[in-house]
Amino acid sequence: MNFTPKKLNTFLMVKLPSAWLCGVRVQTIDTNSCTVNVRHKWINKNPFKSMFWAVQGMAAEMSTGTLVMKEMYESKKKISMLVASNKATFTKKAVGKITFTTNDGVKIKKAIEDTIRTGEGQTFWMESIGVDEVGDVVSNFAFEWTIKVKS
Repeated sequence: MNFTPKKLNTFLMVKLPSAWLCGVRVQTIDTNSCTVNVRHKWINKNPFKSMFWAVQGMAAEMSTGTLVMKEMYESKKKISMLVASNKATFTKKAVGKITFTTNDGVKIKKAIEDTIRTGEGQTFWMESIGVDEVGDVVSNFAFEWTIKVKS
């Protein structure tokens, strides 16, 4: 499978319909980075006239998780993945189009190589930064991913 934005957005619609309905969409993906957009609208708003924090979390997680899925697929091994924990900070109201970007792809390759070589589970942190249309950071998410070769 080629990991293209179109195929990933179809995956979202089928496997993660709540994220898809809220407007989460993969824009770009390559070996080291992934960009995901989400626009503030009626379905993902909060009472404070901005985007609900959980919708931002879905978009941020998608930017990191997509890279994990891509590397797992390319390893040709059966590997499980799970978010063990996460942290988030919010610095500005999220309105308009918010773009979440991670550039942590290099961390995944080493963790997958290590779990294949040792058979032991691996953990690693990935960061996704949410920026609004004028370039201001609105939120910053960090996800602790765990991976392990399936037996």
